[in-house]
Amino acid sequence: MAKTIAFANQKGGVGKTTSCVNLGACLYEAGAKVLLCDFDPQGNATSGLGVDKVAAFPTVYEAIVGTAQAAGAVVTTDFGDLLPANKALAGATVELIDLEGREFLLRKALEPLDAAYDFILIDCPPSLELLTLNCLCAADTVLIPVQCEYYALEGLSDLISTIRAVKGRLNPAIDVEGLLLTMYDGRTNLSLQVAEQVKRHFPGKVFSTVIPRNVRLSEAPSHGKPVSAYDAVSRGALAYRQLAEEFLERNPVPKQETAGKGR
Repeated sequence: MAKTIAFANQKGGVGKTTSCVNLGACLYEAGAKVLLCDFDPQGNATSGLGVDKVAAFPTVYEAIVGTAQAAGAVVTTDFGDLLPANKALAGATVELIDLEGREFLLRKALEPLDAAYDFILIDCPPSLELLTLNCLCAADTVLIPVQCEYYALEGLSDLISTIRAVKGRLNPAIDVEGLLLTMYDGRTNLSLQVAEQVKRHFPGKVFSTVIPRNVRLSEAPSHGKPVSAYDAVSRGALAYRQLAEEFLERNPVPKQETAGKGR
């Protein structure tokens, strides 16, 4: 049975997709069976794994509207499996608004895939609307990337309130997996102050690993690769491998069930 983790933050540019792609690749490299579900109409996680999002068909959109099975849309990559997305998903909010059980369409689509994976990572869109609500209803936990910038905590309370509302009304099992500090620069007082603030507001919920500002992390998506494949010895690659180790300490995978490169 897969553990499903939604990567969410309605503030854009915080490293959400970067973290989803790179943590997924490092978990796969460590031997876990990983499916990355791209649920952002921008399709950046899809292209970040080297898949042509324009040509991709079927996609997660067809899976949630019922014109294709999710299993038939899964693409195998060198960095784990992918359920791709593209701009077709952009109109889903309007199309699905009148459907009964519209909040659970993604969960329903992913259920048949549960047994095939250890982890399903969902890249959410950068907003709090129906698509993100589907992600939260499908997820066991939420991983929240937090940029080490001045407005880091702005909007976090809205996201936490939304998670609490979903827990109370739609998905009682959901919890916060953890907060991940991204774009961290230990040379600046600002990064240190933001880290202290986040840890003070969310005691025990902040990953020990921090993701540094690193040009290789920015370059890797344009090459269709996670940073661990683009520059394996870069600071960004080392940080995400460390994050994967910390994540697996919390969520161990039985050795006999692993199927990534480390098998």
